[in-house]
Amino acid sequence: MILTKIPSGGCRVWLSRVSWRQEVCCLSSVPPQPVPPLAQTLQGYLRALEPLLPPEELNHTRRMVQEFSKPKGLGPRLQEGLEKRARANKNWISDWWVQRAYLESRLPLPVHSNAAISLPRRDYNDWRSQLVFASRVIAAVLDFKAKISSGHLPSEHMRGKPLCKELYPLIFSSCRIPGPKHDYLAHYGRTRRSPTHITVVRNYQFFQLEVYNSDGSRMTESQIHSQLLRIRSQSWKTDKEPMGILTSEHRHTWGEAYNRLLRDKLNQESVRMIETGLFSLCLDSPVMRISDEKYASRKAAQVLHGGGTFSNSGNRWFDKTLQIVVGEDGSWGLLYEQATAEGPPIAKLLDHVLEYCEKPDPKRAPLVPLPMPKKLYFHIDREIKRDIEHAKQNLDILINDLDVNVFNFKRFGKELPKQFSLSPNSFIQVALQLAYYRVHSEVCAACDIATQRMFRGGRTEYIRSPTNQALQFILAFDDAAVTWDAKLQLFREAVDAYSALTDAVLKGHGIDRHLLGLKLQAIEEGLTIPKIFMDTAYGLATHFKLRTGQMPANNTDSVMCFGPLVPDGYAVCYNPQEDHIHFSITAFNCCEETNAETFARTLRNTLCDVQELLQPPI
Repeated sequence: MILTKIPSGGCRVWLSRVSWRQEVCCLSSVPPQPVPPLAQTLQGYLRALEPLLPPEELNHTRRMVQEFSKPKGLGPRLQEGLEKRARANKNWISDWWVQRAYLESRLPLPVHSNAAISLPRRDYNDWRSQLVFASRVIAAVLDFKAKISSGHLPSEHMRGKPLCKELYPLIFSSCRIPGPKHDYLAHYGRTRRSPTHITVVRNYQFFQLEVYNSDGSRMTESQIHSQLLRIRSQSWKTDKEPMGILTSEHRHTWGEAYNRLLRDKLNQESVRMIETGLFSLCLDSPVMRISDEKYASRKAAQVLHGGGTFSNSGNRWFDKTLQIVVGEDGSWGLLYEQATAEGPPIAKLLDHVLEYCEKPDPKRAPLVPLPMPKKLYFHIDREIKRDIEHAKQNLDILINDLDVNVFNFKRFGKELPKQFSLSPNSFIQVALQLAYYRVHSEVCAACDIATQRMFRGGRTEYIRSPTNQALQFILAFDDAAVTWDAKLQLFREAVDAYSALTDAVLKGHGIDRHLLGLKLQAIEEGLTIPKIFMDTAYGLATHFKLRTGQMPANNTDSVMCFGPLVPDGYAVCYNPQEDHIHFSITAFNCCEETNAETFARTLRNTLCDVQELLQPPI
């Protein structure tokens, strides 16, 4: 296992790294991420606050910003520190971001952190076909890994610029490790003897499955299939303790349980096999089917959290970077841990899997005896038994609190905004703000996740909304006194303003990571946190009630799903296709103000209304 120690403030966080040779391959063609100009970021911050704050509060914040940005003041000093950090590091913000956003978070990984991708149901409904399909998916993922290892992964570009590929090797043989104060990431893929196994889990029972032959060649689909049949024959009983449930706990609680678990040598060996495996395959029992209308929502929830302790949640190891879920009823998808993996590389993997699955398997299985898959056993004492029971209760509470609503909007897709020279993503973002306003009679801070992989070691940045232009459009849209022409013009201005923000972010000129960097630089230098970050306006600006994300570009009817960032918020993921758009909306039931079904219904109506604005009925 290769680890790197990164000191920051008073906290040391462990992050994995790939070999230098691979880093050079992944990083050489992309420039370093720039530190945006201080004045530009502060102006952008004030503009982002204008639709959210009353004038007197905004003026108070303006005075704070002016004080912060004075020549030879605290702002320029911290900016200089960040620029120095940028010269000395591969990326000036990514390690800090991973540390703050993920590793220091103590919230459970399911719902709060991990992201799921649910795919269209396969045309089967029995365990035999489940294992055949699972074998093909495993072979496809191994083929993708081989392309990464050999350097044959096609280069990626966005708007003509190459993208950094350093995250790809980290998808495999990596795992998040819990700690009492913060977690760390372990990557085992670049050790002298890289792992050659995956973990298969069925009926809460874990197996180590070697997927390479003794000569180093990948196993064929038929070989993998014969091994999955063996695993099925060894995993009948469902009265086993669901060890994977422990990984769903609050991170401090799981960190303590993890240390107790590893006191036993047998448990150490089993946990290590799970953590070092290339990835995990979760062979799930069927999703409970109430109605066709709700099946898509249940299917997405099943991939995200397993459906509960009486369903398939015991078939997960939520710390694992990559988990592939294949259900007996044809449901399937991917679950990934976001401290290491991100949407675009996972989507690239998914595209490869889908393409591979359409091809016939040309390889014949060699006539060699295969070793029996190794069942992973655990010694469960009274303390561990108690930990499991507590984890089961807490996970079921969390799952019951999450409302998931997945729907396919069929009136139009991304072709409609394109006809009017509008960005489909900006179009949807403005519609989301209008829908939120119609439900809650106010606008809110919203973030749209954008990649920064056009820079060396880049991760993500937020595109913020609403803009002033969006607010003007929202206030005018349902006002009968405003003419159709005026509404259409305001809508165009709102969409164009969001597109301009997107362009700035993709050039490395977003504001959120820069503001975070300034705050952390102050902590790094042992200074008092600047007043600008203690202001109630900053709290409001970073309380994102709308967490949004577009499914990275592909031509499949897949749905991404994750939980809201805040208790009184929503998470909205969307996948625009040419003539339809897939949406997933999540909200917490414990909040009386939010309701995923109400928001979904309002969003449908809002999209139809915006269509009529562009294409008035004759």
